[in-house]
Amino acid sequence: MASKVCPWWLLLVVLAAVASFARAAEAPAPAPAPAFDDNYKPQYGADGHHLINRGTEVDLILDRSSGAGFRSKSAYGSGLFHMRMKIPSGYTAGVVTTFYLISQPEDGGHDEIDFEFLGSKAGRPVTLQTNVIIDGQSFREQRLHLWFDPAADFHDYKILWNAHQLVMFVDDTPVRVLRNLTAAVPGYRFPSKPAMLVRASVWDGSAWATDGGRVKVDWSKAPFAAAFRGFDIDAACAVGGGAVTTTPPCYDDDSKALWWNGGEYEALSGAQRAAYEGVKRNSMVYDYCTDELRFNNQVPIECSYN
Repeated sequence: MASKVCPWWLLLVVLAAVASFARAAEAPAPAPAPAFDDNYKPQYGADGHHLINRGTEVDLILDRSSGAGFRSKSAYGSGLFHMRMKIPSGYTAGVVTTFYLISQPEDGGHDEIDFEFLGSKAGRPVTLQTNVIIDGQSFREQRLHLWFDPAADFHDYKILWNAHQLVMFVDDTPVRVLRNLTAAVPGYRFPSKPAMLVRASVWDGSAWATDGGRVKVDWSKAPFAAAFRGFDIDAACAVGGGAVTTTPPCYDDDSKALWWNGGEYEALSGAQRAAYEGVKRNSMVYDYCTDELRFNNQVPIECSYN
């Protein structure tokens, strides 16, 4: 019988496949998704029904008996914080879903940086409210109608908080910016409490969340479920699990370990600025800085600089 010679091109295919398998064997395995218990713990609703821990995903459930919430195990002095969220769907009037930072201790003079989804009636867009509370003063609300349905799928929500600026992102698009001009502008305010917890929750906001509180939660449509993922906190400066009374070394621009404090994180890039202006122009439905009637024609001083 005549011998058969392997075609040269087939030999090349086999060699390429062998090389590919070799590279795949050498490549490190992808890191596992962070588990909830790594960095977070229940705040309330930990009865197995209202906070459902699935390891790398957590469901928070609101019904007539309770809502639920969780918090980070550590407090932080600066960082780039994020959470992947999918909010309750359908008729959700009065239901509030949150992701936020809050300073410790919570003594009435605390700082807070909020993502708050305000539930809606059927057929109406969900409102995302951002708010910045400084020394307990809560009047800096901005409201958006996002360019997607936040109940249809998971999206990224991020808070960059350092010595230079506060930026809130939705899928890497800036939706809220506050520069830190406290050293240059007398009376200027910026959240600077040195110990922030990371929190998330679902709760009954019937008193105010939908149409100024005129529309309450319809419990016949309960339970309302929000889902959360992305529990790593690897871009933040930890200061411990509780309150601290002195400013920690969390603003070091020169430290490579604290990369979120310097370089590209000191100010928006040109592309980010353009995207932010687009959000303000096309998606913002309320801005406290334009509500002169509310402030008797004297809006807060930061409105003149941001």
